[in-house]
Amino acid sequence: MEFSIKSGSPEKQRSACVVVGVFEPRKLTLPAELLDNAARNYLSDVIRRGDMEGKTGSTLLLHNVPGALCDRVLLVGLGKEKEFREKEYLQAIRTAVRTLNETGSFDGVVFLTEVAVRKRSVAWRVRQATIVAQEAVYRFDRFKSKKEEVRRPLRKLTFAVERRNELAAAEAALAQGQAIADGVALTKNLGNLPGNVCTPGHLAETAQALAQEYGLDCQILERADMEELGMNALLSVARGSRQAPKLIVLHYRGSDAHTAPVALVGKGITFDSGGISLKPGADMDEMKYDMCGAATVLGTLKACAAMQLPINLVAIVPAAENMPGGDASRPGDIVTSMSGQTIEILNTDAEGRLILCDALTYAERFSPQTVIDVATLTGACVVALGHVASGLFANDEGLARDLIAASDEAHDRAWQLPLWDDYQELLKSPFADMANIGGRWGGSITAACFLSRFTRKYEWAHLDIAGTAWKSGADKGATGRPVHLLTHYLLKRSGILN
Repeated sequence: MEFSIKSGSPEKQRSACVVVGVFEPRKLTLPAELLDNAARNYLSDVIRRGDMEGKTGSTLLLHNVPGALCDRVLLVGLGKEKEFREKEYLQAIRTAVRTLNETGSFDGVVFLTEVAVRKRSVAWRVRQATIVAQEAVYRFDRFKSKKEEVRRPLRKLTFAVERRNELAAAEAALAQGQAIADGVALTKNLGNLPGNVCTPGHLAETAQALAQEYGLDCQILERADMEELGMNALLSVARGSRQAPKLIVLHYRGSDAHTAPVALVGKGITFDSGGISLKPGADMDEMKYDMCGAATVLGTLKACAAMQLPINLVAIVPAAENMPGGDASRPGDIVTSMSGQTIEILNTDAEGRLILCDALTYAERFSPQTVIDVATLTGACVVALGHVASGLFANDEGLARDLIAASDEAHDRAWQLPLWDDYQELLKSPFADMANIGGRWGGSITAACFLSRFTRKYEWAHLDIAGTAWKSGADKGATGRPVHLLTHYLLKRSGILN
């Protein structure tokens, strides 16, 4: 979709549709009032008759509005003005874009971006509107033999700003929003691919394509390379699969060569059967999403490269399948990780932490400023936080605060959970340095405690996205989270966002 920014009056816009807002009960926003004045109270008369109350999520499409140069006017309900916050704003944008796309308006001028959102700037409104608009029209129909065609789909969207001196900031925010939206789309596309297509090799090919597109350095470590490095925890997960494991390393260099990078580590289990500790059959198809941490890291890197952020990044993706083959790891097996620490595998379905621990040790060689790993790690995190917030763990409180602030800015929620030493006791093993599970209680915390044993040499945070990376049911599919959170964190860290 093509995007642009402009400043002007709604009644003077020559487009297929102009979008303005209505607060509940029946109160026009300022752009709607300007349009109403030109239309000699046509909008207010319609509202007075009760055709539009202004309730959140409601819409009313009007044709041939007098005094307006556009073909149609779309009224979007914003709810109560005093309660208009980020959530209501984003819902209004989403509703407007979907309605435009479904009603044949191939282009539209949106004046909702002029409506004030408490404590949010024009740049925030434009950036978020761009991301939401792209997500609203996203479709994944690659494997459908008959594509669902939209009649005259929305092709061009213009966001309005009230003052001309806001144009520069809005243009910059628009470019950021487009880059983030493209990163989100890559993450969704990878997540939605079936496991027979999105293999470890496919993830490696995707990384190589990104490297070629943006001039990045890419290295793919094969099984023999990992054996030489002593990555026996990672390799133990891949033993039951015919798909060869990969360790993907991508470098984006946007800052001085001597500046230490931020490392992003993404769990890349392209299908998780549970291994010998086989999962129940119900909903096992959703285990294709177990590589959404890897997809997030690649999507975030794509967004940062497109924005040309002045920062150095290294993306590390351990990729493997977890299958119950004849050579698969057994419960009770003991492996030695790259760090030299030994692990008793009590449950082969707790495999994500096994591939991550070696990747986190590998990250040490880049002397990173900060390491953030992203993983669909535990069902326990879904029990704790549902599908609203990602779980956040960190060994540095400053880093945790920065990520929470970014999650608020991006409206991509995260919630910090404890990483106290008290929980480390649950990982004790009589036969190895640690077990790979800590029992029934506090599963997301003990998983994070396990990872923390491999991150003592640097500042580190862990995002458990098991509840937020995908949706089930009628809206089934990858969400693209937490690309929003990570890109806003890196924008802030780069000094671009105040």
